[in-house]
Amino acid sequence: MTPDNKKRLRIGILFGGRSGEHEVSLASAASVIRGLDPDKYEAVPIGITKEGHWLVGVGAQKMLPEVLKGGQRVMMTADPSDAALVKLDGSGGGQRVDVVFPVMHGTFGEDGTIQGLLDLAGLPFVGAGVLGSAIGMDKDVAKRLLQVAKIPVVPWITVHRHDWENNPEEIQGAVELKFRYPVFVKPATLGSSVGMTKVHSREELAPALNLACEFAMKILIEESVTAREIEVSVLGNHNPQASVPGEIVPHREFYDYTAKYLEEGTQLLIPAELKPAQVQRIQKHAVDAFRALELSGMARVDFFLEKKGGKIYLNEVNTIPGFTSISMYPKPLPRIDRQTNRPGPRTARRKSPHQIPDRAPRRLLRRPRRLILYSAGLQLPLYTYTGVRLLVATVKPGSFRFHPGRTYGAFVVRVPLSTTLALAVLKRL
Repeated sequence: MTPDNKKRLRIGILFGGRSGEHEVSLASAASVIRGLDPDKYEAVPIGITKEGHWLVGVGAQKMLPEVLKGGQRVMMTADPSDAALVKLDGSGGGQRVDVVFPVMHGTFGEDGTIQGLLDLAGLPFVGAGVLGSAIGMDKDVAKRLLQVAKIPVVPWITVHRHDWENNPEEIQGAVELKFRYPVFVKPATLGSSVGMTKVHSREELAPALNLACEFAMKILIEESVTAREIEVSVLGNHNPQASVPGEIVPHREFYDYTAKYLEEGTQLLIPAELKPAQVQRIQKHAVDAFRALELSGMARVDFFLEKKGGKIYLNEVNTIPGFTSISMYPKPLPRIDRQTNRPGPRTARRKSPHQIPDRAPRRLLRRPRRLILYSAGLQLPLYTYTGVRLLVATVKPGSFRFHPGRTYGAFVVRVPLSTTLALAVLKRL
């Protein structure tokens, strides 16, 4: 119990996973946990090993590496009437959480798989749902949808691993017919620049494709553009808002995995030095992409701004952006003016990435399919309204005859809501 005798909400911080971005997830999850107000929230670290085992910390075992090494084996049930982390040692007593924050990057975490499980379990969670997560993860599909939405993207060719392994000369010819070197080669369904290579000549193409094929069945080969790297944070559900743009200035040839996580020297400039018209266009593209790709809650949208000519390309979206100390996503959020829906003044005081406003992350919550009233044994749909407290209704329990097990479509429950660090939670009634 907190000092004011209010029960803290239990936040399941889901981290780790089987993807190539496992280590990045640990760093992001640690930042999220540090940002939680311990008087309001109880963090429940839920680690997934590289082999796919689910573990929770035992007792005071809260450090993330310790959870992965010696935590208690659990599994998530998909029963919405009794969603819990069930111990696999047969000792009984499932561990419950009020909301889940998936801080998992890449395959089996950011691609809709975890989101589908949480939907089945009826647990509210942060971020995009199954469809938006799957689209955001597949850069080829995302580019096709962005083209339909008339959002400019860098020209590309999609190569399937099977085709490359069986017809390498044909693939090489297709690449050289469409592009001049250099080109970028990267897995279509991975993030954090894992498996990405800048190819300067024909001799480098085959090794780059072989590397990318180690991580995915589908590969993207993109035209290389000489450009500035601009990133925008988007927050919201029905009325998403874009932050002021920030700029990545890598100290290496391009912003690869090493530059992002292993070496110092990369600069993050917030706000980016842009013309007002460029800012407006980038923010509009970011919000339009957010809607076109069926995203919700949060996303980081990355752009290229050509150094010659000033053309803007949308590079990719990240539905679960990094929350490490060097990550861009949390930094511009304090600059969103929540009354005018416009970026705040350039002179706004910079805040730590862990000091995101308490109200803004409210919009991160993926609307749950069901809110379960355990006291009455009933299920009510819950609808999320952006920017206000979650409420659906004028009819109070008791003023209408409810039937156990039946789903009602237009009633509501007032849900107290408070948030910290990209977190939105529901209190169980």
